[in-house]
Amino acid sequence: MADDVLILIPARMASTRLPGKPLADIAGRPMIAHVLDRATAAGIGPVFVATDSEEIAAAVAAAGGKVVMTRADHVSGSDRIFEAMELVGADADIIVNVQGDLPTIEPADIRAALVPLRDPAVDIVTLAAEIRRAQERTSPNVVKVVGTPVGSSVTPSRLRALYFTRATAPHGEGPLYHHIGVYAYRRTALERFVRLPPSPLERREKLEQLRALEAGMRIDVAIVASVPLGVDTPDDLEMARAILARR
Repeated sequence: MADDVLILIPARMASTRLPGKPLADIAGRPMIAHVLDRATAAGIGPVFVATDSEEIAAAVAAAGGKVVMTRADHVSGSDRIFEAMELVGADADIIVNVQGDLPTIEPADIRAALVPLRDPAVDIVTLAAEIRRAQERTSPNVVKVVGTPVGSSVTPSRLRALYFTRATAPHGEGPLYHHIGVYAYRRTALERFVRLPPSPLERREKLEQLRALEAGMRIDVAIVASVPLGVDTPDDLEMARAILARR
């Protein structure tokens, strides 16, 4: 399967809460270089950074990475990686979208996103980890995935996604799962997804993946051990610096 995989990392300068974050210095290197290293270390296929910024492109080139320049008017990362896929011209059957603000993601977790695609019924795969901190259970900034286990394991390694939400869900006793923004698409699924109009629940929750569920597409979730740090704020950036300084 790895021979048919293309990894794309969408990156842009216009972050609302942390402008220019792909170039933020972490341990002497721009954040995008750390993400590039981890995606490359996954060892599942060629890696390109998809960006509309010449500054980001220069930083990636300096780090020894490959860049594909995309339009500046994309409204989502999925639209950007679709254009990038077409520009790269690869024949990959699986497109992996690794967010450009995950400098601590484990390469093994990126690889884990491929496993459920062995099931031909699965269109898209994403990742999640069990929530361990009480404050994350109720935080609207932590997206939860509600799913049913695939298989009979008491502690599932895979879920079939039923819903994604910023609310605390599901109700009752049991684990909650923190969604992680890594996606592995079948090429045909990505082509279908980007042609769908935004859906009602997507607009309400502000979660793009709900568009796929509302259209009847199947999303499975690989459960991994921990949540990588997503860098969205200055505080997140300082935390990333502290984590990577220890490595």
